[in-house]
Amino acid sequence: MFKNFIYKVSVHFFLLFQKYSLLYFKKIIFFSICFLTILNFTKYANAKYASFIINENTKRIYHNTNGDTRNYPASLTKIMTLYMIFDALKSKKISMNTNFKVSKRATNQPPSKLKLTYGSKITVKNAILALITKSANDVATVVAENLGKSERNFARMMTRKARKLGMDRTTFKNASGLPNRGQLSTARDMATLGIAIRKNHPNLFKLFKTKSFIYKGIKYTNHNNLLGSYSGTDGIKTGYTNASGFNLVASVERNGQRIIGVVFGGKKARSRDRHMIKLLNKYFKTSPSKPLVRLAKPSELPKSRPKINIAKKNIKNPKNSSKFVNLSKTTNVNDDWFIQIGAFKNRLNAHKAARHARNIVPEQLGNLPASLTKITRTNNNNLLYLWRVRFVELAENQARSVCAELWTSGLSCIPLPSTNNNS
Repeated sequence: MFKNFIYKVSVHFFLLFQKYSLLYFKKIIFFSICFLTILNFTKYANAKYASFIINENTKRIYHNTNGDTRNYPASLTKIMTLYMIFDALKSKKISMNTNFKVSKRATNQPPSKLKLTYGSKITVKNAILALITKSANDVATVVAENLGKSERNFARMMTRKARKLGMDRTTFKNASGLPNRGQLSTARDMATLGIAIRKNHPNLFKLFKTKSFIYKGIKYTNHNNLLGSYSGTDGIKTGYTNASGFNLVASVERNGQRIIGVVFGGKKARSRDRHMIKLLNKYFKTSPSKPLVRLAKPSELPKSRPKINIAKKNIKNPKNSSKFVNLSKTTNVNDDWFIQIGAFKNRLNAHKAARHARNIVPEQLGNLPASLTKITRTNNNNLLYLWRVRFVELAENQARSVCAELWTSGLSCIPLPSTNNNS
């Protein structure tokens, strides 16, 4: 009897020990996985700088820094997505009026997006313009599923096409450029793609000049700030994710000279654009009197915009100027602007507003810190404390473009030059 009792107690303690040992073992595995995931993510989130400048006609490489280093292309991926659409149009498999069906998976794609609804349709023409201007991720998935039956299969088709074009170090995993560890390309390969898409589809390439696009009454502005601000620019595409940094492929033609420039891993949209201009100016053969950069014309402000929670300001649009300025005299150009998206009663709401703005315009504001300032206002002799939200260090045309997108999404936004930064 006593031996039987001892046996049962021993078995009980053995099972109990085994149970807690298993739980302890599971915890070790869990924390190990978390540690490795964080370690990998840290590595994954470091954008690498690369730049590549080539003359399209002579194929002479003017500049190459890390041109063959594999990086995350982000929305530069959509250049290949557009190439696949152009191929299908050329072979008459589809037309500009062909309707693409919108799947539930497409509607669930993160911003930037056109906010398509499940079961609706979008024409090929509108899909092209949405990819070029808005860089819409939901539209990219719609294209992939309609041309390739699935986005995974479409990505395989994109990779095969890349190999045929000589993009030996490029692999696509999706049609949008959303984060995927296996989706990699190089500055040289993107320059190759930029040359190929214009050479093989010259008439359709002209669509990359599109500065804005209206869909269902909402106006979307092109994220490529060089269009209209850097003389001779006729395309092609920007890209941004946390892992890639700010990317850009630019096509510029002057006096029969065409240069393709690529920049990967920019820290900010404005500094990326400035760096690209600096590289392009270095290799364009221009006389001292030849204009290089012209002042961007002010974007047309909408007739009505949402009310804001701060004192009204009178904003006078500068007169349209057709003057051109040389890059060596850029100190005379006021390209240091900021946008103000409102003032809020508490800091948390201010943070939420800043985050909301970044989600709407990720390529322009995604990596730009918000400036939160505590200010005081009087209301009926009562002192109010508000948190003002601004995004600073923007170019003028960039500030106006961002505000245009925020207005269409119902957010308050005012573009102002830095001279008003302390007001």
